[in-house]
Amino acid sequence: MDKDPVYEYEYPDLEPQGSKIEAEVIPPCDPTADDRLYHICITAISVVVMLILAILARRMKVGDRQKGLPGLLSPVNFLDHTQHKGLAVAVFGVLLCKLWGLLISPNPLPFTTDPQNKQNWVILGVFYYPALYYPLLACGTLHNKVGYVLGSLLSWTHFGILVWQKIDCPKTPLIHKYYSLFSSLPQIACLAFLSFQYPLLLFKGLNGTEKNNVTEDLNSSYYRDYVRKIFSKKESTKISTSSTDKPKIPQRIIDAVKLYIYTPEDAFRFPLKLAITGVVSFITLYQVGLLLISVVVPPLQMARMGVDEDVANLLAGFRIVLSPDKHEVVRIVVYYMWCVEVCYISAMTLSGLVNLALLMRSMVLHRSNLKGLYRGDIYNVYNCQRSIRASRPALVCWMGYTSFTAAHICIGMMIQTMVFFLCLLIAVFLVIIPILYRQNLILLQMLWSMWPFWLMILLAVLIQHITARFCFIKKTGGTQDLDNRGNLFLLTYLLFPVNVLIGVIVALWRLIITALFNIVHMGRMDISLLNRNVEAFDPAYRCYAHYLKIEVSQSHPVMKAFCGMLLQSVGQDGKSGQRSRDAEEGIQLVQQEKKQHKVSTAKRARGHWQLLYTLVNNPSLVGTRKHFQRQTAESVLNGSLNRSTREGSKKEAETAASN
Repeated sequence: MDKDPVYEYEYPDLEPQGSKIEAEVIPPCDPTADDRLYHICITAISVVVMLILAILARRMKVGDRQKGLPGLLSPVNFLDHTQHKGLAVAVFGVLLCKLWGLLISPNPLPFTTDPQNKQNWVILGVFYYPALYYPLLACGTLHNKVGYVLGSLLSWTHFGILVWQKIDCPKTPLIHKYYSLFSSLPQIACLAFLSFQYPLLLFKGLNGTEKNNVTEDLNSSYYRDYVRKIFSKKESTKISTSSTDKPKIPQRIIDAVKLYIYTPEDAFRFPLKLAITGVVSFITLYQVGLLLISVVVPPLQMARMGVDEDVANLLAGFRIVLSPDKHEVVRIVVYYMWCVEVCYISAMTLSGLVNLALLMRSMVLHRSNLKGLYRGDIYNVYNCQRSIRASRPALVCWMGYTSFTAAHICIGMMIQTMVFFLCLLIAVFLVIIPILYRQNLILLQMLWSMWPFWLMILLAVLIQHITARFCFIKKTGGTQDLDNRGNLFLLTYLLFPVNVLIGVIVALWRLIITALFNIVHMGRMDISLLNRNVEAFDPAYRCYAHYLKIEVSQSHPVMKAFCGMLLQSVGQDGKSGQRSRDAEEGIQLVQQEKKQHKVSTAKRARGHWQLLYTLVNNPSLVGTRKHFQRQTAESVLNGSLNRSTREGSKKEAETAASN
């Protein structure tokens, strides 16, 4: 007798290892360098380091207005685009890894093992770890050799003890035996960078190549180079005919790929907050991906290896008979569980790659938005008129932008993994496997049974497109107009019921597309998931919009170039007044040779025109002009001149030029 074709499956050889699977028991490991003793010692050392830095800060002038401890309490200037970003980025990376372990570990703090008050210890740890790693960042504040020595000792201590502990105890019972080891790799990398960077800064300081001036921000040539690039741009007035042609498909593909690849520019430097956000986002992707793999995949593998013939009796209790042979049932179940495991790993990998691509896209868009706001192009960035100035909500959003980004990426990646996993399960078990084995074609049979409906929908759509193309549109005099309006109205009436059914399909498709788009872009704060008219209700995008306000209003390159030149002109003997006027008019930014003789009327007029050119290309600087500060707030809207004010400025410049 022939066998039933239902039982003639050919599955891969994925035999279970046995009916009794003993899970590997990882005993608690106590490293030679006791964690509790280490934290007590390193906390005391950190306090001593802070006292030494405070004494040094009292003996040296930290800034024009800050001396001593107040200057020390600002570890890094987050609004300085010219400083070395490595120290701050590495410390934030270490802090993020410790805070991630704080939420996962059963003992949040090494000082206690009380599981009953874990929530209170977590709250305490949220403030303890930033204070513990603060000296690592504060050692570079004073730009002093002693600070670099202390920073080297601290970073070496943290790095050495952590590596020592991981070598002593590579396996831990937390989630997975190697989870703790792999989770600490970003922290080890950041501490290794600090252990290398602080000695490098000390070596540069001993050789005299390290800059100790804390006002280096305004003295940097970056801002002057930025302004020179603005003046050197040549706007083409003629549009070539080749630019109006559509690019070919290979060129369009290359342009699309470039949108996701960040390439550095000489005349633009990323703000420190965005650099920290980029590294923190990457570490968050790694930590979330590692957690999702460690929590789900090992239990699935253990369950697959533990399947035995009892599973046939379990399925029979639910009236599910896969095969009369119990051994064949075991093979089928093991194969299906292996498919589930593959779907989950694929979903998590796809989610990680999507978030990584979107992170690269965000970096490109950040630069585009900042450069647009530097030019005063507010409407194209925000799609509405906004005031570019510091405010209370803007400052709060600026402070929490990096933290909010990490949280959104964490939640977004988890949701994406679950959604992608469900989609892959549906595709594998309802489409791919039934097609491969030509059995259980439930979904395909259901769709095939509705073929008259799908044929009607297809014909209705084709009829409307074909008739609209050849019957109802005519070209006359180079323009298009409606034709055969009577037949058009008749067809519209007749197809009304069919279009209702088409509308249901379109609505479902719209729901799916909208949900997938919002889920995929959940981790991005630089775009709104809501319509432009209601994007103010999107808290993530609102935070990003306020963050840009602080960055642009406080770190505008043209403004800092102007302020730096004013500082350079202060204290000059003889012609200091003339140099101040030259700095205001922007002459020093474009002159390659400084001439000391008296400025003629023509040169003064040219300087006024250059000042006008600078203000036109940077409208956000208009509000900083002295005579505009005396005017009403209506004269300057969102960093841009009103029409009447702009005309008055042009008349003023023309009068100055004629004089």
